[in-house]
Amino acid sequence: MKHIIKDITLFVVVFIMGASVARAQKDEFNPVQTGVNSLNIAPDARSASMGDLGAATDPDANSQYWNPSKYAFAYSRGAVALSYTPWLRKLVNDIFLANLAGYYKLGGNDNQALSASLRYFSLGEVNSSGLDGIGQTLNPYEMSVDLGYSRKLSEKYSMGVVFRYIYSDLGFSESYAGDQTTGSSAFAADISGFYTTYPIIGRNECQWSWGWNISNIGSKISYNNGEDPAFLPTNLRIGTSFTFPLADYHNLSINLDANKLLVPTKPRRSDFESGIEGDEEYLYKLEDWENMSPITGIFKSFTDAPGGAKEELREITVSVGAEYSYNQQFFLRAGYFYENEFKGNRQYFGLGAGFSLNVVRLDASYMLATAQTSPLDQTLRFSLTFDMDGLQEILGKRR
Repeated sequence: MKHIIKDITLFVVVFIMGASVARAQKDEFNPVQTGVNSLNIAPDARSASMGDLGAATDPDANSQYWNPSKYAFAYSRGAVALSYTPWLRKLVNDIFLANLAGYYKLGGNDNQALSASLRYFSLGEVNSSGLDGIGQTLNPYEMSVDLGYSRKLSEKYSMGVVFRYIYSDLGFSESYAGDQTTGSSAFAADISGFYTTYPIIGRNECQWSWGWNISNIGSKISYNNGEDPAFLPTNLRIGTSFTFPLADYHNLSINLDANKLLVPTKPRRSDFESGIEGDEEYLYKLEDWENMSPITGIFKSFTDAPGGAKEELREITVSVGAEYSYNQQFFLRAGYFYENEFKGNRQYFGLGAGFSLNVVRLDASYMLATAQTSPLDQTLRFSLTFDMDGLQEILGKRR
């Protein structure tokens, strides 16, 4: 039971990243390793249905995860969204991600907004037994709570910051064994920017937006009583979105996101020569990686891949998606997510739809994996959003 933290952590890394066993046997398979991998899971149905993107799409209540600076350009005074994802549904039935997010425009100023979100990722129920035959039921989970602020710096550009508290509990507590294991905490911050303009093409007014977000810049998180420190999944996201009218009330947006984990690559023994000198060099590199500060790791992440520039490019994931909307009330979406086969091999299509009334919007998405043995296949998400302006309008009419 002393190794149960490592066992559960391995479970999270393998299945969240969707790496197949066959791929893992290849020497070139070298995914970037981080802690709290659940922070990489897309929380909402709208963005998931477009291939997990959202850096430059129109702002909504779930922008806290994708690009919080978009809130300053939100059309409504405020909104709250609740999302639910039954995860790895082909393998188990009790793992899920729940996400609550929202924002509120401050006072009568349309240039700034406060936002917040709460994520809870449950790994279900895990049964374990010790050498004495006494079993224990575990309920490992990871969660985060954050608060953000965004503001327009001009008519076309805004920036935002987010401060986040992270808690990961993948272990157990067994007082009679004298081995107390508790969860680990970490603190992180995001910084983001969003630019939007309205070019005239032909006789039509279009919208062209760009966005970027560096998320989870923070301390390391330590598992197994501090013996296994891990980097947070610090991530650079850059995206663009172009929206143009097809006809009256009919709009189509084309979106593109690119991501790169700003985490140094963990050394592998296979990358060093065999023998005593190779062992010593590997242990030296491993110790340097374990003691590296998160900020140093961000800069090292651009140049430290064993395969050089070719492998660095492999670490970039790409999402492309489209959204059709009719009168901002009915939506159809589709997208594709690609990750290199040697960096995790997550490759899947997203499909989805949404329906919006004055107060409530319901979105749903479905994931169809194209990589063999991917546990991400047939993942279903739901998001329910409540709009504050619509609610105030209804209450005003009743009065």
